[in-house]
Amino acid sequence: MSLLVQAATGERGNREQKCGAQMSRKSDDAQIQRLVNEIAELLVTHHGGSLSEEELDRGIEHLRLAVQLARESHAQQVRKSGEMYIFHPLRVAHLAARNWMGFASIIAALLHDVVEDTPVTLAEVSETFGFEVALLVNGLTKVDDDNLSRATMKEETYRKQTLIAIEDIRVLCLKMWDRLDNLRTISALKPEKQALIAEETRAIYVPLARHLGMGKVAEELEALSLKVLYPRRAARYQAILDEARRQSESGLKSIRADILAEFSRNHLGVALHDSWRSFSLEGATKMTRGVASLYSLDVLVDSTMDAYVALGLLHRLYQPITGKLRDHLNSPSQHGYQAIKTTVQCGEYRLRIQITTHKLGRFNQSGVLAPGFEFSKENFADLMRSLQEGESVFDTERLRLASASIRVYTPLGQPWVLPEGSSVLDFAFSIHEDLGIHAFRARVNGQTRLLKQRLMDGDQVKIEAAEEPMVLPRWLDWAVTPRARNSIRRHLRNEVKSKRKDLKEKKE
Repeated sequence: MSLLVQAATGERGNREQKCGAQMSRKSDDAQIQRLVNEIAELLVTHHGGSLSEEELDRGIEHLRLAVQLARESHAQQVRKSGEMYIFHPLRVAHLAARNWMGFASIIAALLHDVVEDTPVTLAEVSETFGFEVALLVNGLTKVDDDNLSRATMKEETYRKQTLIAIEDIRVLCLKMWDRLDNLRTISALKPEKQALIAEETRAIYVPLARHLGMGKVAEELEALSLKVLYPRRAARYQAILDEARRQSESGLKSIRADILAEFSRNHLGVALHDSWRSFSLEGATKMTRGVASLYSLDVLVDSTMDAYVALGLLHRLYQPITGKLRDHLNSPSQHGYQAIKTTVQCGEYRLRIQITTHKLGRFNQSGVLAPGFEFSKENFADLMRSLQEGESVFDTERLRLASASIRVYTPLGQPWVLPEGSSVLDFAFSIHEDLGIHAFRARVNGQTRLLKQRLMDGDQVKIEAAEEPMVLPRWLDWAVTPRARNSIRRHLRNEVKSKRKDLKEKKE
């Protein structure tokens, strides 16, 4: 090949590379603009009606400035996958916007890594976007101290996020979207790093999401984590799921058509949604049971009354399975989930069906973030404080235990939510610390029971108290809730200090 031909070939190659790079940049720019437009549209749709024109204009302007700052700050950064870094905060903001979070939260999502990873300071964020946004960004920024070990910095980051979350629950919600996007794009990391993130997610963020009522988020976080930890089992599960979907497609389509026709004849408006079970260790053991264990049909209606009408129509159309009806509309399940659950036989298919209203469906999807619901922030704050007062900075084992709940009742019939596995002692301390310290036995459903008795869903409990404190070291084996265990430890420590003081005074 002559030098002239080589030069021409090289020049053509350079032109093709430049052209490819330009096309890639145009594609990235178009994708970024699409995400920004969708975020803005969601914000205006969800919150425009509740804001004045001036507030809306200011929110849109701050959104524009936040996108600009994020793009400029992360301009030279790429993720391990080679993707432009800006896509991560954009996707986090998009998830937050889809789940009804407001302008301040979206702006914080866009900027959540700028203070941690770029020269931008928290003071600059506060000056441009206000204290509210700066507070949220601070809550999402890791603790950075050269004098601390990596493990200590992680614990201090948990402590910082928890303290801020007690005051503003949006910090944890934003952290959920951040972790969700990281798990969805985790494949570029080293396997050992993936495993650490997956274990941390299961230990901390999955139960926290459940406590916030974010059941769908918890489900996906756990499924993505388990895929990292059990890849072959997850692959087998996905293969069986795909085959079940393929084989049942026409049958389920026919069933949905019959249901819609029946509801239409009875003038009942309804929306149907397919729900295929995400990978879980429990689900993997049941996957041989076919559609019955892998699929459920979500039925959304306009009102609670319509939900009961829908239940009657479904049971008239298909044979209900005895013992499979659960009514969580008027008595919500753990963490507030509200729906009627039933299982019916539709020819060859046994189907699980969940009936709820559109409004309650939003809560079941997004929990604390759903519009129109009052979240029990004080109860959540109590949980966070009690976890912080435990033996470790973040008592993950107690958090896990607290992620499944039972509902028990006081003697006057007041419902009381406790972690599954709670004892009579846990109930006493949940009412009041003084009652727990003085408790010596209880009446459970009218029967005398010891303090170590484990409670069941629906139990009615009356605590009998002594005049003097009855706290014993073995109570720590009986209690599971952070509040009870921390109160017991505190009392036992105070007793030891008091005895030492008395002994010292006697010697003197």
